[in-house]
Parts: sequence; structure tokens; C-alpha cells
Amino acid sequence: MFVVGIILLLVALTLPAAADTNALTEVWHVRLDSGTSASSPAVAPDGTIYQGTFGGQMLAVSPEGKVQWKFRTNHEIKSSPAVGADGTLYFGCRDRKCYALTPVGKLKWAFATGAWVDSSPAIATDGTLYFGSWDKSFYALTPDGQLKWKFATSNLITASPAIAADGTIYFGSHDKNFYALAPDGKLKWNILTGAEIDASPTIAADGTVYFGSTDGNLYALHPDGTERWRLHTGSYLPSLPVLDAAGNLYLSAYNNYLAVTSDGKIRWEHRAEVPLDLAELVTTGRIYCSMPWLHIGSSDRDGNSDMGLQLHCNLPAAPNISTAGIIYACDGEQLYALQPGKTAVLEKSPWPMWRANPQHTGRVQR
Repeated sequence: MFVVGIILLLVALTLPAAADTNALTEVWHVRLDSGTSASSPAVAPDGTIYQGTFGGQMLAVSPEGKVQWKFRTNHEIKSSPAVGADGTLYFGCRDRKCYALTPVGKLKWAFATGAWVDSSPAIATDGTLYFGSWDKSFYALTPDGQLKWKFATSNLITASPAIAADGTIYFGSHDKNFYALAPDGKLKWNILTGAEIDASPTIAADGTVYFGSTDGNLYALHPDGTERWRLHTGSYLPSLPVLDAAGNLYLSAYNNYLAVTSDGKIRWEHRAEVPLDLAELVTTGRIYCSMPWLHIGSSDRDGNSDMGLQLHCNLPAAPNISTAGIIYACDGEQLYALQPGKTAVLEKSPWPMWRANPQHTGRVQR
């Protein structure tokens, strides 16, 4: 599945001539400051792309590839940005703060926590902001940056939360627990897994919650917290699953790239020669992945792959897509705009990509 230094295939197959229509070509790239970032770009409704960097900058880039503004923090940004309904940009930072910026890059407020904020914020329909911190607390803030409540766990929180249609907030912690909180911050339930939880949850149309743990299991829970099924992959699960319209899940499990049915059966599985830490983007007909070690590639629903597009650096962050079908990917050094040979349209599913939608609200799609 991967040939070091040459090319990456999502499946080790010969590329047929007909697949050329799925090839990616570079439209533009913007050079970032130094440092590899795991922050995924967010796309606002007006097409503006927001990108955080490990060098401590948040950038706004126009759809044409022009840097509109830069906002500098004091430390690394690993958290992916999220865009609110009014255009406000939210993100966490390793200076221990969660930030809110206006669409023109002016600081609205900064909320201080007790430790790094790597968790990407989720935005509820009423504008409430949810995120976790390395200080072991999970926070709810008003749109103007006031603390509504916080919930204590017994270990750090790096995973990003997900918001269900009824307002329930789900997240995992390094204390090995997966939590469900009511919008008022009250614990609805929690379940103990066998190891720390780094991956963020995914929510299906019927309310099923999927998440992975470093115990090697993919869990499927009913909204009341009872277990629907679990699938033991035997490997660390660093990424969240994404869903197609039929309810199939796509995810990575260390060296394996998996497609799993909604009832927990493996549809197909492909093994790579290097560990994968990818988050997919499901479009109508194709699944795009930012793969480690220089490539972005795609496959169809049966796992048949196209050759990846080789970029300049590692690709640890999930790709995003505009309404025009342009795919954005960050390799830590540069932000790329990529044009598929065939128009790409985001799948109409409850959770087709990292953080559920291009604005990264972390809220299930209806």
C-alpha cells in the first residue's frame, strides 16, 4: 500500500487508465511558517480557508490562494479551527487558551485554561463552544467567551468533542472513559475502555456513536450508552471514523485502512507498510485521505485506489473541501488547493469528514 520515497497507493493495485479522471492537480499553494502542524484547514461559507500552524500562527487564505491576514499566538496550534454561524473563528492553542477571532482576524476574546488546548472546539446550534484541555477539564463557553460550566475528568483531554442532534456532547479522555454530557454539563453516562482515548467520536443518523480507543477497539454505542457492538482491530485507532450515506465507516487502525459496515462487519481491509494517522473525506463516489509521508490519495467505495499526489512534507491533518469541489490539504509547511479531475461533492451523510463539515463545527449533520 505504500512504497517508501516513491508513491502511496490506498490499495496496492495497478492504476487503470479510466481512473485518470480522479487525479488531483495543484491549483495553488501557500507557504506557512516552520513546524509541522496537525491542524486541519476549516472552510467558511464564503470560501475563506483558515489554517493553524505549529509555528503559532492562524492564517486566513482566500479561495484564490491569497493570504488575507495572519494572527500570531505565543505557542503551537494543534487544534483545528471551527467557524461559527456569524463567521467567528474559534481554535485552541498550546499557550493554554481558546481563541475567538473576527472574520477579519481581530481578537474577540481569549479564554485561559490550566494547560494546553489541543482539542478542536465544537459549536452547538445556540453558539455554545465545547472543548477539552490538558488540565483534565472539559469546558463550555458562551459565544462571548464566558464560562458556562466545566466538567472534571481524571486525566488530560486531547480528543475533540461531538454534538448530537439532541444537544448531547460526547468526548473521550486519557482517563480511559468515554463521556456523554447534557447541554447543562450534567453527566448522562460514561463507559470505561481499556486505554486512553485520543480519537474524536462520530455520530450516525440514528444516534449511534462511534469512537476508537487506544485499546484497539472500535466502539458503537446506543445514545443511552449501552454497547451496540465493538470491533477489535488489534491496533491503535488514531483517527475518527467517517460515514458515507449508506452508513459505512472508513478509518485507520495503525497500519490498516478499514471499511466497516454499520453493524460492525469489516467490508474490506488494506495494510500499509507504515503507520497511518489519517482522517478521510467522503465525496460522492470517492474517499480522499491525507496520508502520512508525502501523499494525498483517493479510493472508491470498494477500496480500489488511485495513485496519490506527492507533496513536499508529511500530511498529518485531515483534508477539507469547498462548495466548488476544491480539496485543501496541509503538510505543515504549505497549504495546498487541489483540483480533482472529476468534480468532487461532499457526501450527504451525518458525518462525512473530520469534524463533520467544512466549518468543523463537530455537530452531526441532518
